[in-house]
Amino acid sequence: MSKSPVRVDVNDLDDEKESLANFLNKHYKLNSSIDQYGLALKGAEVSTFELQRMVNKFVSSKGLNLTHWVNVKGCVVEINRFNKAKKEKKNKHPQTAATIKHGW
Repeated sequence: MSKSPVRVDVNDLDDEKESLANFLNKHYKLNSSIDQYGLALKGAEVSTFELQRMVNKFVSSKGLNLTHWVNVKGCVVEINRFNKAKKEKKNKHPQTAATIKHGW
């Protein structure tokens, strides 16, 4: 029974492929090759859930965790963008300079 290779799909983070490959090699000694979808790990004995944890650390270290999240589908770890944008908090009691009353 042959194991299918573990992959990382970066979707909209094409410019981060090389950084992710360097991060995995430097911190975890995982060799990977860059392709059109993301990274394919070469000869790595790592589970998808271990790889998900590693990719989560990369996403957090780059400050991308506010806009992206990591999940596992089969033998592929995906980095996805959040669909909804953050809503601005509305001030419940807005005051302009003209409505501020001074007590003195």
